[in-house]
Amino acid sequence: MIYRELGATGLKVSEIGMGCEGFAEDNCAMTKKLFDTAENAGINYFDLYTSNPNVRKAVGNALGNRREKFIMQSHICSVWKDGQYKRTRNLSEVKAGFEESLRQLQTDYIDVGMIHYCDAIKDWENILTGGILDYAQELKASGVIRHIGLSSHNPQVALRAVESGAIEVLMFSVNPCYDMLPASEDVEQFWAEENYKEKLINMDSDRQRLYETCQRLGVGITVMKCFGGGDLLDAELSPAGVALTPNQCIHYALSRPAVAVVLAGAHSVEQLKQSIAYENATAEEKDYALTFASFPKISWQGHCVYCSHCAPCVKKIDIAYVTKFLHLATAQETIPETVREHYAALEHHAGECIQCGICETRCPFGVAIRDNMIKAAKIFGY
Repeated sequence: MIYRELGATGLKVSEIGMGCEGFAEDNCAMTKKLFDTAENAGINYFDLYTSNPNVRKAVGNALGNRREKFIMQSHICSVWKDGQYKRTRNLSEVKAGFEESLRQLQTDYIDVGMIHYCDAIKDWENILTGGILDYAQELKASGVIRHIGLSSHNPQVALRAVESGAIEVLMFSVNPCYDMLPASEDVEQFWAEENYKEKLINMDSDRQRLYETCQRLGVGITVMKCFGGGDLLDAELSPAGVALTPNQCIHYALSRPAVAVVLAGAHSVEQLKQSIAYENATAEEKDYALTFASFPKISWQGHCVYCSHCAPCVKKIDIAYVTKFLHLATAQETIPETVREHYAALEHHAGECIQCGICETRCPFGVAIRDNMIKAAKIFGY
């Protein structure tokens, strides 16, 4: 298992994590099986958004004396009321629900306290002024939560939260179909067929800016909906019109700036193992570029997806990384020191490009790679 830094939190997290969708399977008997499988594979991160008390208790029992082996991302503002899940911004409900969750989980701390499901600007403003963020900060100051996060599907809202400096972790929906759609306060737009009737061209600029801003500010991204609820794995259901494999979906998400962990949904041990298999997959099995190029409904023409099909470079330049650092450097007025340091650490740099153009003959998306190398050499100075 490969471990990544979760932004600037200091936490090292497994790049494959667990979503909690399958914990309720078989009257919650699946919970322990999934945690056993996760531990054996080296998974140390999981998300728990559900407020179902039976699931929370099952997670507490499954963790038992191995609590310290797992980094828990659990949600504030997700409560259980009248026998069902509810998202609330009522401060008294939020506090009671969170305190109850600690008892059910049999723990006295949460590693990442995730402010739950904020997709509207007014809702984010309410979190800022209505006491929710203050409560999260109080929990952090007392050590009950170690880091503050926010979950969102809306890049504009998420960007406001990230730029506020109030959150350290962002839980965000990342996959090659959702990344094409403009921001919306209605999460149902992800599945609306009419949004995919006209051919979509390249990544939405708000999403690109969000990922690059998270990277610059040290906000770690934990990925939800990597498989689009399973739709991306089925050609008939996929908005792209072509089925992707789990390896391709995971690899795409992990290739985005600031992403630290993909929270793989699994309703069985077999499904979790399918995601874990990514760690031993070949480069060919992870490669998504040629499949993207075949999408009948989506076009990435001219846009670098960091797939490395341009390699190998005759001067041994890692073109995908140089391009990623170029994008990060041009996303703001000054080059972040971390970006400059990471660029400097590369064995070969854009200034070594001899403009042979071989790389461009291999690119499935017609990216102007030679121009990018000139721009990078100018920005970084070599």
